[in-house]
Amino acid sequence: MLAETLRAQPDVEVQNFTWKTALTGTFDVYHVHWPENLGSGSSPLKSLARQLLTLAFLARLKAKRIPIVRTVHNLERPSGLGRLQHRILDIFENQTAVRIRLNRHTPCPPGSAVRLIPHGHYIDWFSRFPAPQTVPGRIAFTGLVRRYKGVESLITAFRALRGPGLSLHVAGNPSSESISGEIRRLCGDDQRIHLSLEFQSEEDFAREIREAQLVVLPYKLMHNSGGTLAALSLQRPVLIPDNEINRELAREVGPGWVHLFSGELTAEDLQRAVDAVEQNPPAQAPDLSSRGWEHTGRAHVRAYEQALHRIGASIPGVPA
Repeated sequence: MLAETLRAQPDVEVQNFTWKTALTGTFDVYHVHWPENLGSGSSPLKSLARQLLTLAFLARLKAKRIPIVRTVHNLERPSGLGRLQHRILDIFENQTAVRIRLNRHTPCPPGSAVRLIPHGHYIDWFSRFPAPQTVPGRIAFTGLVRRYKGVESLITAFRALRGPGLSLHVAGNPSSESISGEIRRLCGDDQRIHLSLEFQSEEDFAREIREAQLVVLPYKLMHNSGGTLAALSLQRPVLIPDNEINRELAREVGPGWVHLFSGELTAEDLQRAVDAVEQNPPAQAPDLSSRGWEHTGRAHVRAYEQALHRIGASIPGVPA
């Protein structure tokens, strides 16, 4: 969505990342969201090769004075990174000219150039898919299944519910066989739970959300969540952790759309949210007007221009 929006901006050309372009191509600014992905491969040897290529790429950026613009998503680095991967991320930090944060609570190094650009909505992106009917009583989790996302606590809490007509759908690709096995074990013989532990196409993802009466994302730590915005873009209420960021989101989108829980998710949290959705459904669509992509695209272009100015570079069409 960002790439499409940027291509519609005047005097902007977008090149998707390839190693050939990174090491030999011509471009003015490098924008990265997940820099740790550059050094990850399907095997230790491939990971090492990518890490060495990333070091060469960073050296080229520095030599040619090409600024890095980085979207800061998480509060912490992913777990399980090796020493060289941490070193690469240190270099990224040192060479970043402008940081984009998705909410005002994301910490950034003192003195760094920072722009606040809220995560855009998915309304237009998902509008191409059919809209199925909501299934009463259905609770859903969909997206990549990771330890920090708390799917295990969702299943445990759901199994303690005894209300009529309730069902739980968990759809997404687990990060490991151990997580998959644990999820299946926790479900036991509960026939109300449906698992689809595999990659979900965008249409499957949208269908799972639209069929749900309530989307639950019981993350152990939630700082920015594209899954929350996807559910709201598809006009489905969400139950998410209670923190300052999510309380602000609840005020932004309007009453009835964002339900909150504290600590470990419980059956009482689920029941309270289900009752609220059934008894007091939202009166109007969630207000996502401040997250339109036209504004988001222009804001990113200004961030790129600022990055160029910070290193003293200039390109045709960009005011000094």
